[in-house]
Amino acid sequence: MTEAPPSPLTAPGIRTPAGPHRTDQPWWNAQRGSAMPFQRYNRTALRLPQELTDRTWPSNTLVKAPLWASVDLRDGNQALSSPMDIERKTRMFDLLVRMGFKDIEVGYPSASEADFSFLRTLIKQDRIPDDVTISVFTPARPELIDRTFEAIEGADRAMVHLCNATACLWREVVFGMTADEVQQMALRSAERIARHADAAKGTRLRFEYSPETFNVTEPEFVLDVSNSIISLWDASPDRPVTLNLPTTVETDSPHVFADQVEWMHRNLERRDSVVLSVHPHNDRGTAVASAELAVLAGADRIEGTLFGNGERTGNVCLATLALNLFSQGVDPQLDFSDIDQIRSTVEFANQMPIGARHPYVGDLVYTAFSGTHQDAIAKGLADIERQAAEAGTTTEQIPWDVPYLPIDPKDVGRTYESVVRVNSQSGKGGVAHVLKSVYGLDLPRGMRVELAKEVQAVADGDGIELTSRQLHAVFSRMYLDADIPALVLKEFEATRQAAATVVDALVVDGTGLETRLTGTGPDVAAAYTAALAAHGIDAALTEITAHPVSDSLGTRYAAYARLGLDSATWYGAALAGDEDTARLAAVTSAVNRARA
Repeated sequence: MTEAPPSPLTAPGIRTPAGPHRTDQPWWNAQRGSAMPFQRYNRTALRLPQELTDRTWPSNTLVKAPLWASVDLRDGNQALSSPMDIERKTRMFDLLVRMGFKDIEVGYPSASEADFSFLRTLIKQDRIPDDVTISVFTPARPELIDRTFEAIEGADRAMVHLCNATACLWREVVFGMTADEVQQMALRSAERIARHADAAKGTRLRFEYSPETFNVTEPEFVLDVSNSIISLWDASPDRPVTLNLPTTVETDSPHVFADQVEWMHRNLERRDSVVLSVHPHNDRGTAVASAELAVLAGADRIEGTLFGNGERTGNVCLATLALNLFSQGVDPQLDFSDIDQIRSTVEFANQMPIGARHPYVGDLVYTAFSGTHQDAIAKGLADIERQAAEAGTTTEQIPWDVPYLPIDPKDVGRTYESVVRVNSQSGKGGVAHVLKSVYGLDLPRGMRVELAKEVQAVADGDGIELTSRQLHAVFSRMYLDADIPALVLKEFEATRQAAATVVDALVVDGTGLETRLTGTGPDVAAAYTAALAAHGIDAALTEITAHPVSDSLGTRYAAYARLGLDSATWYGAALAGDEDTARLAAVTSAVNRARA
C-alpha cells in the first residue's frame, strides 16, 4: 500500500510547535505553545497615580484637525542612511509650506553643519512665510543650546525645542543619573534657553519641551518636571509653551497612551497656557491609533512625518492621520490633492521608496483584483453617476459612498483607471469597469460574463495582470476583428415607415459572393436580422443596445447584439460612425462568431 505523504506540519524542515495546549483556550483553538522566548518580555504598563475610571476619551469624537507639526527635516532626516543635502531639504521644506504646514521643525542645527547651513539659508533668503513657525531641536547640553541660538539669529519667529530622556531605564543605564539630577539638568537647560531668548533681538520666540521616553517614565515624575519647566518659562495664553509627549519607543497598546495623555491633560498646571503635543513612534505598528486616541484624550498637536519616515519603524504618518479625518468629512487643513507629486518629492528627499500598500498613497491602495470587489466598486461608481445625472450636477458634488473605497481616488489626484486591475482573479464587474472607464464601452451583462471567462483564461495562461490596452485587445479579438468573416456588410439603406423599418443590404459571404438582401422589422436591427433569414441565416435577435462613445477620434457609436443561432446564444459588438451602422455591424459580428 502506498504511504500517505507527510503532513505539511511534519514535513522535513518544518518545525512543529510542541508546547502544551493552554487550559484557558476553547476547544476550537488548537494552537499550542511556541518555542519563542516570550518570558523575556514580561512588561507591564506604568500605573497612573489614580486610575482613570472616569476617562472621557472613549466617548469623544474627532471633529477638527489638530495642529500638524512636521518633523521630516529633523527626526525623519536623522533616520536616513544618507541624510538630506540642502537641495533635498529645500524641496521638502517648500513642499511642506505648499501643503499648508504652519509648524515645521527644520533641523538639529547644533548636530551638523548641514542642518546649521540650511537654517541660515532659510533665514538669510527670507524663505520662511510670515505665518509659519520654524522649530529647532536641541538636547539639554549648554554648548548645543548656544549653537542653536546662533543658528536662529535673525529669524522673525521660531520655537526652540528642548529634549531630554526622563525614563528610569535611561536615567540609570544611559546617563547614570538620579531622577533629581535629570530634573535639575532639564531646568538648567530651560533656564539657559530663557536667558538666550531674553537677549535675542527681533525674533518672536516660543519654547517646546519634550520629556523623551514619556510613555515609560513614572507619571508623577514626568508631570513634576513638565510643570517646573512650564513655570520657569512663564507660560501664558498669549505665549504658550508646547509640551510634547513622545512614545519614543512604542511599548503599549494605544489605549494605554490615551490614558497617559488624558491624565497629563487633567493634571498639568497652566493648562490654558500649554499646547499639548504628542510624538508617536510606530514600533508596535499602532502609531496612527495612538495619535488619534491622544487627540481624543486632550492633545492639541501631533508631531510626525509625511508617510511615516523615522527611526526604526518610523514616526506616525501625518498623511494617514490627515486623510483619515478627510474620509470622515473633517477638513484636514492640509492639501493632498496631488498625492503622487507629494510622494515623488518625499521619495526624492528621503531617497527611500514608499510601499505599494501604504495607506492613501501606495500604488495599489485604490486597486481591486478580486472579482467580487471589482463588481461592487463598479456598481458603486455607477450609482454615483446615476445620482449626479438625476440631480443635474457633477459626480464631484455627490456624497461619496462606494464599496471598498474609503475616499474618491480623484480627490487625491488619482484616476479610476488604476482602481480596477485585471488578472485571473477578476470577474465580469472588473472587466466591464475597465472597458467603460477607459474606453467608454458599456457592455450588456451577458457579454460581460462571456468576456470575463476569456480574460481569465488569458490571464491564467500567461500568469500576468492585463493592462487596459491588453483587455481591449481581448475584447477586439473576440467581437470586432474576425479573422475570416463568414459575412461582411458592405452597405445598406434603411427606410423607416409608419409601422416598420425596411432594410436593403449588400453583403459578401466567405466565398466572396455578393448578395442583396431585404428585410422588414420593428427597428433597423430586427429588419436586418429578417433579411439574413432570407439568406439562410435563421437567427433570432434577442437583445440589441447602443450608446455613443467619445474618444480621440470624435463621437462614434458602440452597439451590442445577442442572437439565438444554431441552438446557441452568440454576442456581437461593433463600433461605427452612426448608430444604425453600429447596430447592423453588431448583428453581423454575432453571426461571424457563430459561423467561425
